[in-house]
Formats: sequence, C-alpha cells, structure tokens
Amino acid sequence: MIFSSTEFLLIFLPLFLVLYSLAPRKMKNVILLSGSLVFYAYGEPKSLLILMLSVLVNYFFGLHLGRGAMRKEGREGDKYNSKYGDKRRRQDRRRKGWLIAAVTYNVAVLVGFKYGIWGEGLPLGMSFYTFQMLSYLIDVYGGKYEREISFLHLATYMTMFPQLLSGPLTGYDEQRGSLYSREYGRENVEEGLKVFTLGLAEKVLLADRVGLLWNEVQVTGVESVSTPLAWMAAIAYSIRIYFDFNGYSLMAIGLGRMLGFQLPENFRDPYMATSVRDFYRRWHITLGRWFGKYVYIPLGGNRKGMLRTVRNLMAVWFLTAVWHGSTANFLIWGGMLCAAIVLERLAEASGLAKYGKTGVGRLFSHFYVWILITVSWVCFAATDIEGLQVYLGRMFGVVPAAANSAVDWKNAFENYGLLLAAGAFACTPWLGKLFQKCKDGIPGMAVLAALFWLCVWMLQREGQNPFLYLGF
Repeated sequence: MIFSSTEFLLIFLPLFLVLYSLAPRKMKNVILLSGSLVFYAYGEPKSLLILMLSVLVNYFFGLHLGRGAMRKEGREGDKYNSKYGDKRRRQDRRRKGWLIAAVTYNVAVLVGFKYGIWGEGLPLGMSFYTFQMLSYLIDVYGGKYEREISFLHLATYMTMFPQLLSGPLTGYDEQRGSLYSREYGRENVEEGLKVFTLGLAEKVLLADRVGLLWNEVQVTGVESVSTPLAWMAAIAYSIRIYFDFNGYSLMAIGLGRMLGFQLPENFRDPYMATSVRDFYRRWHITLGRWFGKYVYIPLGGNRKGMLRTVRNLMAVWFLTAVWHGSTANFLIWGGMLCAAIVLERLAEASGLAKYGKTGVGRLFSHFYVWILITVSWVCFAATDIEGLQVYLGRMFGVVPAAANSAVDWKNAFENYGLLLAAGAFACTPWLGKLFQKCKDGIPGMAVLAALFWLCVWMLQREGQNPFLYLGF
C-alpha cells in the first residue's frame, strides 16, 4: 500500500484515524504499531516477518549497547575511572563488541537483500528502516541518549507507517518525547491534512503526469530523439523525481502531524541551489544528514586538510551510490557529483567561488547546477550503460539520430509544455509561500479539497504509480 492509492486514501487512512482518535492516550502507540504493521503487510506480507525480526533483534542490541553507557553530559571520567577503571574498560570492550555485531548484522541483511544474496527483491523500506535502526544503536552506544527499555515505544518508532517506506529519516531523540506524550486534536489533523494534500497533488498531478514524457522517450528509443527532445525529457525526469519524492515526504510529514509527531523537513527548494554542494544540502536532507553524522564526520570530515576531505567525500558518495543500487550507472552518478563537489571546494579555497555569489555570476551558478543535475539524473535513471551513452550523446549532439524528427520536440512541447512550466514554478519558493499564505483561508481550503478529490479521481481513472524511491 502506498499513500497515493485509493485503498489508502479512502479505506485505510479514514478507518485508522477513527480508531486512533477513539483510543485512550495510553493505547495510541498500540494502535499506531498495529496500523503500521497492517499497512506494511498489505503492501508486502512476505516481508513482514523480516521487518519484525529486525525490530526484535535491534531492540536486544540496544539493551546491550546501553548497559553501562554513560551519557555524554554526565561523564565525569577521572574519578570514576580511577576507582573502577578495569571494570569500565571491560564493559566498554563488551559494548564495542555488541556495536560491531549490531552494525554487521544490519549491514549484512541490507546488502544481502539488496544484492540478491538472500533472495530476489529488496523488502519494502529496508534501506530506510535499516538506517534508522543503525542511528538508534550508534547513538545509544555513543551515549547521546539512554537505551529504550519499552519494546512498544521502540517498535513504534521503527515501524511508524508515515516514514517506514521512504523516510524522512529521524533520530530516536527527535521522536522519543512524542512517543511518550503527544498532542492529538482537530487542529493537528487539519494542518496535517493540508500538508498531506499538497504532497499528494505534487505526486499525482505533477510528478506522475510530467514523468510520462520521459517514459515516452524510452519507449520510442533514445536513438531516434532530437537533441531538444532529449533535454526536455531529461528535465521532465528531473521534475518528476523531485516532486515524486518531495510529494512523498510532504505526505509523510502531514501524516505525522495528524498523529501528533513532528517529522523533519526533507527538501528545501533544491533547484534554487547555486552549487552541487548546496543542492545536496537541500535534497533529501535527512539522508544527507545521516551520511554526514555517521560516515563523513567520523572519518574526519573537513578538519584534516583537503586530501583527507576529498577521501572522506569519496567514501560518502561511494556508499551513497551503492546504497541506491548495484548497477554501474549509480557509480557514475555518484562519481560525477563527488567530482563536482570537490572542484567546488577547490574553487572556494582559491577564492574563485566568490564570483558566483552575486549578479551575473549567481545566474551562471544556477545554470551550472541545473545543467549538471539534469545530466546526473539521466545517469541515475539509465541503468543500461550503452543506452546512457547514446542518450548523453543525443543531449549534446555528438551521436547522430537514427530517425531524427525535427518536430518531435514541438509535439512534446504541445503536450507537456504547461506541465513543464508548472513544474518550473513549483521548483521555486513561491509555491511554498503561496501555500502558507492561502492554506488557512476558506478559498485556500476549498482549493485543497478540490485537489484532494481530483487526485482521487485521477487515481481511480488511471491507476496508481509507485513512488520512485520505493525501489531503493
């Protein structure tokens, strides 16, 4: 089951909200956990056992990792260690062993399913819920917060259906307070429903529609498209992947708000960035934060000179690439972006980056990002390397078209021009500002209601399209 489906919108969500609202405060986590398992089982029942086994195993890992751990702010150190030094060191060695075992288990399970070792097909949401579990375990080991004794609370956090399949990734410290006590009421439900509807419209009315252009070009054959059409289709895919994923994130944030949880922002107008580095500070923010916190900074970050910084960036982008998939195109995608970020850092260190901050330089920086990110998305989408080479060749006019039509792009523009223009507008901060300004007024709420039912009608007429990131 996915959020943009009639089963979810017209059956699961209304029934769940009724049960959740009627449940006593002490029972809300039970209802949320039960509903999350039903939600997951409906989409992939064979993987429910894997999910629950992972939750159970990581719960016990957490208990062992937290045994004897000292909170960072409570480490007096010297006096304690002088008296109990040997005991402390033995305990730390045991905890380190448990951490190694926990990380090994989670990574092995994820890699095994992702690369076909344990069978074909990656269980839904495994890439995301595994990262969330790892963040909990590493933070408990590091003393950021105490281990969670309540299996109900931890299982609810790990399986919460708004963020179970594709994030946003949240730390346990961000949700722990809400798991124990949270506000639930009409205002939260109304506000969450507005955010959810905006995300649903982005997914169903924009991402799914504009993405058809990319699909048509793939069916037609990349060898026969003109250079303008190749660029139009690549731009369409760039818009599609953004509003598909941002739409999902907004729906997840809206659902969280309805249930009394504050999920973090996951996108911040990425196509307004002036550098690739800036783009990925705005794109999939919680995943970038995860890699920064648990990979980049532990390796040393940018604290030990440019060579070490480059090494650490390469490690992060290599892991990001293989996390997305096993085919070579993801390594090309990650390598291209890593190289761009390294060059940007060198330009910044040399002082050249200042010319891109204002005036014409800033406009040039925007164009640089739009072109490079659009090309990178082609690398991301095209799993066939030969087909990728042909497509890039058509984009830059270095590969001749087999049956090129000079007017193919004109026909595409007639069919998709308005959608591309709407996507370009929605990529700016203006859409968010318009939403914030109008969402609480009667006209704005009427428009949102109309958008909701238009999405339902579109889904009933044309069927649902899965979220792109469900495959990762």
